[in-house]
Amino acid sequence: MTMPLPTLRPLLFAAFLALLPMPGDAAETNLPPGTRVLADIAYGNDGRQRFDVYLPPHPENAPVLFIVHGGGWRNGWKDHPGLIANKASHWIPKGYVIVSTGYRLLPEADPRMQADDVARAIARAQRLAPAWGANPDRFILMGHSAGAHLVVLLGSNPALLAAHGARPPRGVVSLDSGALDVVGIMQTRPHLSLFDDAFGDSPAYWRAVSPQHALVRGALPMLVVCSSRRRNACPPSWRFARKAEGLGTRVEVMEQDLSHMAINRELGLPGAYTRQVDAFIADIDG
Repeated sequence: MTMPLPTLRPLLFAAFLALLPMPGDAAETNLPPGTRVLADIAYGNDGRQRFDVYLPPHPENAPVLFIVHGGGWRNGWKDHPGLIANKASHWIPKGYVIVSTGYRLLPEADPRMQADDVARAIARAQRLAPAWGANPDRFILMGHSAGAHLVVLLGSNPALLAAHGARPPRGVVSLDSGALDVVGIMQTRPHLSLFDDAFGDSPAYWRAVSPQHALVRGALPMLVVCSSRRRNACPPSWRFARKAEGLGTRVEVMEQDLSHMAINRELGLPGAYTRQVDAFIADIDG
């Protein structure tokens, strides 16, 4: 028997939440030999305004991969399982410094405040970078899910970064953002209730936190990875890329036959997916 949609939607939402990382998950320990970790560096007074730094053995003028976790704007943490290990295994031996930041979550902080937190964290990391052997002008932003929404929002309008003293990063890698077009999501029914929790009922606010609507000339180069297994993941990515092209901004879309969670967890493993992301990063850092 087919379950009616009103009954099915809460079950689907519960299943979605079950996949999200929860605060307090243990830090990953499967790191390349010689990796040094500087944990819980503060960029604000709140306990979540902290980032971790993963250093290769002898960094010198090193590029920085700055990672923002997902979790539906309500959950997640900077060292949750699946976020760091494979990326560290791939990029730390190449001489990259990895920074993974936390940020305040719903209901304490809405997505615009979360984006402000990330911008502050970037500015703080850039100020500290020379002491790590890293170059503050060689930052690449990377985020997954809600974190992807935040880094794309900042990359779409670099004035949001400058307002908090951050220098423009080299570019952005978005790992399966679910919210490139917030206005489109909120105007479409039904949608997951986590979007109502995050974005509320103000059309003006929807536009303010929608990368599609925030995109300006001078936006950062971006690679938008989307899951071809999710019906609503890739079409907004292509629309975003077309708007960016009209503004003279480089946005590449990479469709991947992977689940939403695998797009995050499997990046860094040997294979075509990692090679393509690697090529984009090397190109914008070149």
